[in-house]
This record gives sequence, C-alpha cells and structure tokens, in this order.
Amino acid sequence: MSEQNSAARRGVPETLECVLAAETSLRSRMRYLAAGLAGGCAAVLIAVLWVTEPQPLPARTQVAFAGLIAIGLAWAGFAGWVLSRRRPLFARDRVLGALIAFAATVATSAGGTALAVARGTMVEALVAALVSVALVTAAGFALVRARSRRRELLRRRDALQQEAD
Repeated sequence: MSEQNSAARRGVPETLECVLAAETSLRSRMRYLAAGLAGGCAAVLIAVLWVTEPQPLPARTQVAFAGLIAIGLAWAGFAGWVLSRRRPLFARDRVLGALIAFAATVATSAGGTALAVARGTMVEALVAALVSVALVTAAGFALVRARSRRRELLRRRDALQQEAD
C-alpha cells in the first residue's frame, strides 16, 4: 500500500499504477506459485518413475523423460525467479513464460507427431499434426502478445520518465 501512495505522490498516472499493482498482486503471485509447484512436482514424479524402473528404458523413452523433466524444472525455476522479485517486472515475466510455453509446445508437439507417424495410421498422424499446428500457433500468439504488452509497458514507463525530467 505504501508503494501505491508513494507512486501517487510522485505523479504516476492511475492507469499505470493499476497495471503495476496487478503485476505484483497476491493473485498473480499465487498463479506463479501454482505453476512452479506443478512444474516441480511433475519433474520430481517423472524422475522418480525413471529412477525406479526395474529394467533400463529404451533410449527414446529416456529422452522423453529427460525432456519432460527439463520442462518441469524450467517452470519451477521460472516461478522461483518471478516470486523472488519484489518489484514490477514490466511484463518480462510474461515474455519469459510465453517463451517457455512455446519451446515446450514445440518440443512436445514434435515428439507427439513423430510418435503418431511412427506408430499410427495416416489419419492419426494427420490429427496429431493438426493438433500440433494449432497448439504451436496458440503458443506463438501468446508469445507475440506478451512481447507486445512488454513494449507497451516500457513505452509508458519511458514517457513517464520523460515527463518527470
């Protein structure tokens, strides 16, 4: 609350103040906590399954497990980074989150499509490819939108700095 009062005293417009308050709100931080816990728990669960397998797994399964563990750890690390910051990130967190989502979507879509092509019929492979294209497109759109939002916040910040000078 004191940050908002000091921002009002310095003449920060209410719209920017609301945007920055939303970025540091409890609801936002809880979403990052949930994402981090989900990623960390998934990584640990897959690692435990991998380590406790009685027989060596095929190489492609080991690669898949390693990739899924990396994705889970990326989400957990990302959430830890965001939660350790006490100031507005000017949507840098959204860009990084969208980048992780895009990379994870591309990797899992490529793996799923390759698996469908290798094991399924032509119809299954086509369905997997279409779903993959839709998911990668959605993740790409989220990344473009996050970058646009960051640029807008930085423009607002720079305009305010120029007004203050």
